[in-house]
Amino acid sequence: MNSTSNTGPTQVEYIPRLKLEDGHEIPMLGYGLGTARSKDEAEKVTDLTMTAIKNGYYHLDGAQSYKNETELGAAIKKSGVDRSKLFVTTKLQSMNGTDVSGEFAGSLVRLGLSYVDLYLIHAPFSASSPEQLQATWADLEAIQATGRARSIGVSNFSVAQLETILATTRTPPAVNQIEYHPYLQHNADRLLDFCREKKIAVAAYGPLTAVTRAKPGPCDDVYAHLAKKYGVSEADIALRWVIDQGMVAITTSASEQRLAGYMNKIPAFKLTPKEIETIAQEGKKKHFRAFWTNRYAAEDRT
Repeated sequence: MNSTSNTGPTQVEYIPRLKLEDGHEIPMLGYGLGTARSKDEAEKVTDLTMTAIKNGYYHLDGAQSYKNETELGAAIKKSGVDRSKLFVTTKLQSMNGTDVSGEFAGSLVRLGLSYVDLYLIHAPFSASSPEQLQATWADLEAIQATGRARSIGVSNFSVAQLETILATTRTPPAVNQIEYHPYLQHNADRLLDFCREKKIAVAAYGPLTAVTRAKPGPCDDVYAHLAKKYGVSEADIALRWVIDQGMVAITTSASEQRLAGYMNKIPAFKLTPKEIETIAQEGKKKHFRAFWTNRYAAEDRT
């Protein structure tokens, strides 16, 4: 269940948590060490992550492929925050000829942790066949059974790829982390409807795309209007649009001012259903994909 339900516009004083189908809870605003951080120097990554933790970001989203699990682990250790208060995600980089158990063990060593809260298959593209995708998922199920990954899930999976896993799974994915913003709503294969039907939570990376790299666009005016109405930034509106749809939002900002601003402003207001729908409808007038562009045709909206 989503703890934002039935909450008035200025009543929430914390970042809500989303209850996953497996019973665990995930904070709905997370700090990502993704593509934007993967080229930073090690000390900078550690410092930025410590800054995020200091500002209340206890959901930390990392990955093997970002090559900064060691820095994430160092920040967690230096922060002094009790491990039980943190929600830590990492991801399997590749499935092609991979010893999944060994790769996961390596991630734990680099992180300096005995477990992660969420372990994801980073992307389906490296699987050589549907059978390999299913076998890799079985490996994640085995890891979860040991208690070293509290929840397991996927990232960048389409409906077809989710169906492949669900055909043989014992434990369905708890999360599908995808690029999501008004200009990429995955309407072509009704991905969000499918995830809701199968009780798979959706986490959104790139949620600020429409107010950053995809500008100018049809959402500009509605973002500006709503930012003025609520006395917040357009980025706050973009993140709230994701959260108010019951999804997790991941931000990778390197600015302490912006990170603190999100944490202070986002809990203080809530978009109306009409405002959420207006942004969605305006967003459909433009298509923009920021990540994995080499894997999709230019107008592929899945």
